[in-house]
Amino acid sequence: MLYLFWLCSILFLVTIQCAQAQQTYVNNRQLDCENNYTTALGYTCNGRTSCQSYITFRSQPPLYNTPSNIAILLSSNADDITRLNNFSSTSANIPINTVVVVPIRNCSCSGRRDGVGGYYQHNASYELKFTNETYFSVANNTFEGLTTCQAMIAQNTYNYRELVVGNNITIPLRCACPTANQTAAGIQYLLTYLITWGESIAQLSTTFDVNAQSIFDANELNTSELIFPFTPLLIPLTTEPTRINVTVPTPPPAPPVIPVDPSTGGGSSSKWVFVGVGIGVGLLLIVLLSGVLIWFFRRRKIQHKQHNVPPPKHSPNTTMIPKMPESNSWSVSSEGIRIAIESLTVYKYEELQKATNDFAEENKVKGSVYKGIFNGDYAAVKIMKGDVSNEINILKQINHSNTIRLSGFCVHQGNTYLVYEFADNGSVSDWLHSTTEYTKYESVLDWKQRVQIAHDVADALNYLHNFVNPPYVHKNLKSSNVLLDANMRAKITNFGLARSVDEEKDDGGFQLTRHVVGTYGYMPPEYIENGLITPKMDVFALGVLIAELLSGKEAITRSTESGVDKKNDKEVQLSEIIKEVLAGDNVREKLTSFMDSRLRGEYPLELAYSMAEVASKCVATDLNDRPSVTEVFMKMSEILSSSLDWDPSDELEHSRSLSTGR
Repeated sequence: MLYLFWLCSILFLVTIQCAQAQQTYVNNRQLDCENNYTTALGYTCNGRTSCQSYITFRSQPPLYNTPSNIAILLSSNADDITRLNNFSSTSANIPINTVVVVPIRNCSCSGRRDGVGGYYQHNASYELKFTNETYFSVANNTFEGLTTCQAMIAQNTYNYRELVVGNNITIPLRCACPTANQTAAGIQYLLTYLITWGESIAQLSTTFDVNAQSIFDANELNTSELIFPFTPLLIPLTTEPTRINVTVPTPPPAPPVIPVDPSTGGGSSSKWVFVGVGIGVGLLLIVLLSGVLIWFFRRRKIQHKQHNVPPPKHSPNTTMIPKMPESNSWSVSSEGIRIAIESLTVYKYEELQKATNDFAEENKVKGSVYKGIFNGDYAAVKIMKGDVSNEINILKQINHSNTIRLSGFCVHQGNTYLVYEFADNGSVSDWLHSTTEYTKYESVLDWKQRVQIAHDVADALNYLHNFVNPPYVHKNLKSSNVLLDANMRAKITNFGLARSVDEEKDDGGFQLTRHVVGTYGYMPPEYIENGLITPKMDVFALGVLIAELLSGKEAITRSTESGVDKKNDKEVQLSEIIKEVLAGDNVREKLTSFMDSRLRGEYPLELAYSMAEVASKCVATDLNDRPSVTEVFMKMSEILSSSLDWDPSDELEHSRSLSTGR
């Protein structure tokens, strides 16, 4: 009996403590989709079953910039939004990035069992509109951090990598109810506020006329912890909120924050917002996640043993070869032809002639690639010699939005003609390094486009390394082999040198070759010196590509140390330059000098540093010091999320907090 008494007492005390507990700050863990952190799943239920609550949303023209559109997105009431924010009507146009207060009439406890557990949330629904949307992008871009990919994964049946346009997904929006202690202190509502660059808790306490300590308490924060842009903070309110006029002040002089040491934090009670890409916790997350990721991707590879590619759409003018060809002059092996017939369209040579106007010079894209029109749609026709069955075999297995799609082929007089989807905007090399020959690329890739390209390439390599069976190493990644479609989304092409590697085999995924081929500047030292092939050689090339996107320089550039005497200039690899930029002192000046001058300074220097740091790690001399492509993809996802929310007009404010050295 005594034992039962003590047990009941302990349970009672725990229940009381839970009822009085406030909410834990998400601390950028919403960026790690593969781990179900409790703080990322929602604010925990702490007594009440439901309440009136409020959230904030920053207007996004042209889709979400009226009270009506925002109300539809967030499943709220347009009249209430109009009234609270003093808008003229429910159809009033709201300027970009205006903070809009959105009432949540029923913030309720979900998943609670017998009064225990569960998370507060308000459910909205969203229909996927674009082919590249993921739980991560919907949570952090469309809904601006009001939900998390972890919460969406937990409450939707759609597989993370199998989302398609038209899927209707549940969006559990983060909201919360006051605790008993807060209610006793006069707190009536909790507002989920999305912080951004330069904001501080001290400033927010002034904006909302609340005590700063109550904000710290509501989010279980102390003054030594970092907070991050694009993450939610709970603001305790004694009255209903009204229109918010947020003015982000100029940050006071602060200690250097490049790089940020996550163990030191900041001692100021102002709690200035630092870089929103997880600089403070990124390294720690990578260490913690590595073991989980290895297990996760091995499990996914087992699930993808039978990777099916959707059948191609056959043109009514195409002819399927009914049997194996007997000609020895064909440039595809017999096995390659058999495989290709199973999944690709086989064109007649006359069809290619008609599509390309007999391979006219005006239809020549570059080299042996010609633009053609098939049934009203553009395609690229590439003329190749030799046995290309390896590339055909690879391309027929892969199905990813960031890899070029092979739709068909033709064999004629010893040549193979491969028909690919057409990339309207050429290659990344054209945009970064083109001469006057390519006049269509006179415009400049902006910052967000460059980050998106790096993210897309990392996504494609992550797919090749972890979701194809067997995994593949591309082996020939470079800026000229990354094409851009009409929407400026990147697609990897040219798989002729790709090799399969499987870490589950006895060789552990390591292969040796005496036939070292590739482009100098993109090849890692272990491959040049020893012919060693591993997935880390793609990581090295990706690092060089990221450095190209940052600097606009080519993979091999000339040193300027010799001044005007160009004859004595020596060739320098960009992989070495990026490491020198981040080494030693005066990092800010060196990084600014390294960045592409055509950007005209219109980029967030903090994020440029994070991206340069990724590139530097990727090109480490020792392959064991390089991150996996999965880690690079996660980091680029964070940088992309922050970049999409970055406003160029605020760059002067952002750059002031950057260190003048390491």
